[in-house]
Amino acid sequence: MVDTITPAVLLEFRRRGQSVDVLDVRTPAEFGEVHVEGARNIPLDRLDPQGIAAERAGAPGRLYVVCKSGGRSRQACEKLIGAGLTDVASVEGGTAACEAAGVPVIRGRKAMSLERQVRICAGALVVLGVALAWFLKNPVWMGLSAFIGAGLVFAGITDTCTMAMMLAKMPWNQARRGTSSGATCSTTSRKALIGFVMACLAGSALAAEQTQGSPDAEAPATTEKETR
Repeated sequence: MVDTITPAVLLEFRRRGQSVDVLDVRTPAEFGEVHVEGARNIPLDRLDPQGIAAERAGAPGRLYVVCKSGGRSRQACEKLIGAGLTDVASVEGGTAACEAAGVPVIRGRKAMSLERQVRICAGALVVLGVALAWFLKNPVWMGLSAFIGAGLVFAGITDTCTMAMMLAKMPWNQARRGTSSGATCSTTSRKALIGFVMACLAGSALAAEQTQGSPDAEAPATTEKETR
């Protein structure tokens, strides 16, 4: 069972002058957009539970883990507890809730969240699968849409999203040296995802064009001509 802490309690600790060690497990691009003041960033896919446990051996206070909304921070806490570091807690509601509660944050340029990227990619792949099945008259392509749908159901049940883990490793979600705001990553992520969606739409259009120009589409007209 993972312990949790509300942003209000976290704020009260800071007001009392208590040492608050905050670990943000979002992507560098998300961290660059906004993060709790004093937090350090180690993305969930790069988290080294054994290393952090060894680093905090004998250290006073609790480690507070935060992400966007609480899902990734809970996963991080579970990994840390498995490594033997039990004095950890997940911040309820994530960074957005902390900001709303008045916890001091440092804000940079806006970046596209990992959850938003997952929605865009999943939606584009579902549309692509349906379009290809329709235009190519091949129901096998519906399997792509079914696979994505099943993946989303699995992610909802287990709170573990493989697509999010893959996207987190993409170059546009990594902070570049010399850029603290993550603005470059945000622009790159938008361009990359727009390019992906456009590629899916182009593939669907190409499939439709090939279907319309295929010999099977012209067969009825040829047969009618030969009959006359």
